[in-house]
Amino acid sequence: MIRLATSALALSLLAAPALAEPVAYEFDKSHANLSFTYNHLGYSTTDGRFGDWDGKLLIDQDTPANSTVEFTVNIDSLDTFWADRDTHLKSPDFFDAAKYPQAAFKSTKVEQTGENQLEVTGDLTLKGVTKPVTLTVDVTAIGEHPMAKKAAAGFAVSTVLKRSDFGMDMFVPYVGDEVTVTFHAETLKADATN
Repeated sequence: MIRLATSALALSLLAAPALAEPVAYEFDKSHANLSFTYNHLGYSTTDGRFGDWDGKLLIDQDTPANSTVEFTVNIDSLDTFWADRDTHLKSPDFFDAAKYPQAAFKSTKVEQTGENQLEVTGDLTLKGVTKPVTLTVDVTAIGEHPMAKKAAAGFAVSTVLKRSDFGMDMFVPYVGDEVTVTFHAETLKADATN
């Protein structure tokens, strides 16, 4: 009797539908931009970007809470379109790129907050300091990419950081403490690997 019950349980487990695993997506760097802005003395907004970054993205479309993202940024790739300012921002007064060459973000929680919106909470490490950060993520598109003919997803991501939280408080409050970070990206489903 026990053997029959065990066999029935095993058969029912085999017949049960498998839970979907999150799917790996790759960033299309030719259609992505990681940028930031901050206020300068109340007179203007300064823009910048990071040209060298990488990320790992797993998407669970049915259960977004199972999705994850990890991201690294090469600080030396900072570009504010003014060489002297870039040199100063990479110095120990700000990012100290020689000592802390990378920034990193690793998600800890993904929450769906609207039909096409997520909140992604994670740990941001910048200049040797790690703090929790929440990203607002608008899913701009998800489906089959019309040219690549494979699953794709597009995102507009934003957050506001206080640079002083990461040991970069020079010229605060005259030069804005709050920095708005924006990331626009297309991603494509990763090819299966053997």
